[in-house]
Amino acid sequence: MVIAPSSPGALDRLRETRRPRLWLSLLCLLMWAPGLFSLPAGDRDEARFAQASRQMVESGDYVRIRNGTVERNKKPVGIHWAQAGIVHAMEAVGLPARGWIGSYRLAAALGAWLAVLATYSFGRALVGRRAAFLASALLAASLLLVVETHIAKTDAALLATIATAMGLMGRAYLAPSTFTARAALGFWLALGVGVLLKGPIAPMVPLFAGLTLYVADRGWRVGAPWVRALRLGWGIPLMIGCALPWLVAIGIATEGRFFSQALGDDMLNKVGSGEEAHWGPPGYYLLSFGIAAFPGAFLVLRGLAGAWAARLRPGTRFLLAWAAPTWLLFEAVATKLPHYVLPAYPALFLLGAAWACDPLRQSAPRWLAWIGWAALYGTGIGLAIGAVVLPVLADGRVSIPGLLAVPVIGLLLWATTRAARAGEWARAGLSAAVLAVPLYWVVLGGVLPHLTAPWVSTRVGTLVAAEGVPASRFGITGFHEPSLVFAVGTETRLLTTGADAARFLAGGAGRLVAVEGRELPRFEAEAAAIGLHPHAVGRVEGFNYVRGRHVAIVLFRVP
Repeated sequence: MVIAPSSPGALDRLRETRRPRLWLSLLCLLMWAPGLFSLPAGDRDEARFAQASRQMVESGDYVRIRNGTVERNKKPVGIHWAQAGIVHAMEAVGLPARGWIGSYRLAAALGAWLAVLATYSFGRALVGRRAAFLASALLAASLLLVVETHIAKTDAALLATIATAMGLMGRAYLAPSTFTARAALGFWLALGVGVLLKGPIAPMVPLFAGLTLYVADRGWRVGAPWVRALRLGWGIPLMIGCALPWLVAIGIATEGRFFSQALGDDMLNKVGSGEEAHWGPPGYYLLSFGIAAFPGAFLVLRGLAGAWAARLRPGTRFLLAWAAPTWLLFEAVATKLPHYVLPAYPALFLLGAAWACDPLRQSAPRWLAWIGWAALYGTGIGLAIGAVVLPVLADGRVSIPGLLAVPVIGLLLWATTRAARAGEWARAGLSAAVLAVPLYWVVLGGVLPHLTAPWVSTRVGTLVAAEGVPASRFGITGFHEPSLVFAVGTETRLLTTGADAARFLAGGAGRLVAVEGRELPRFEAEAAAIGLHPHAVGRVEGFNYVRGRHVAIVLFRVP
């Protein structure tokens, strides 16, 4: 039984606003601003991506991707060009952006913003205007995308290209006779940019969706006019042409090493084995969806049964063909990280929003409804507990902003549940998205940036700067996380042992060396052997969350 909404409220009017993109943009700004510029660089991928882009700016070499003197032949160059372009633009107006992690995160935030707007703009044809607005708001609020906007790497920007390409493909599928060459041009250009960002992942999504639709529609019998509408004849060469100049250049610059390492060492290893201890069983993404898609997962889970029942509707059929094969492919890959299935999220949220906005929607199976509520309440309460407990565990103190997470989560759960019990599922979803804003302000703006223990590299960088020592005269042993190089500078010397640190310190005037506690005995022994008399000028204690161990770093100079 469906209970109709009693009266239109502010949230209903928000979905019917004349300026939906403006409201969605404002929501994105409020949702993602906390912590975007104040959180220190994270280990390890974010610091590696940002450092490689920084070195492009410093060296003027926009072909090769390097961390220090080591080639980073893993991903294409697209995100580095975007980050370097933002740094140049900020420096052109006098902002010191080169050593600031926030400037590198802007590429991810802009990509996520474009993905949200693309989900709305192209989702209208698939599920209607009101449902597309709700889906876009839930996508903006999803925990996974919020995290990705705060990490200076590829996936949020990749989502923008995939959401755009799949939205255009959806138009071709629904109305091939009106799909223009200009729209086809946008489709292939979006995929070309996606190739520059992350190789074959972007074209893989429409390829698998197209194969699924062709089989489901029996295209060999009834034809597939949407395939012709996409203009594959000139579109595929255009997509390849977007990346071809750089691919040729990087092949020459690295003598082919980029392709052997990116395809063999990186991509194939992820398919066949759990690279870097990121293995997960089949079903990993299904089990983690309630957390990653918080707070909108409960609507998506409720809408799945209805979406399958309505699979003959062209819009629903297309969205299922978008989400299902992409999801299943990554479930089959051995290496698993939560963001891998992000390309399926716009389709899933559109399906969930379509169910919520349908006045004739069918009730979800009870077991699926309970899973949805468990995801909402479990993740919400878990975030509140984490905001309270983490400062105590990390720094031994109580965080006042962390305590605010408890009433904020309580309000979110109360408002969402109240609207749902009244049968106003669209209002429940939008309430969850809007009330996620203060939650992220508390966690990302009030708690995480003010922790001390996890941000070891930032504190070491501050001490090095206070000593007035350039990166070329600073060396460190026992702690080689990428964030340290980003915090101090590209020319930081990463020393192998404590003995190497002592010899480095003795090698010239004005040098500074940092020694982690495990290497301290060897440092002291070698210093005594060579007649060096260093004195400590600073100490940093904290927690290396990548390796899961306490670290104590002492900085030494020679009088």
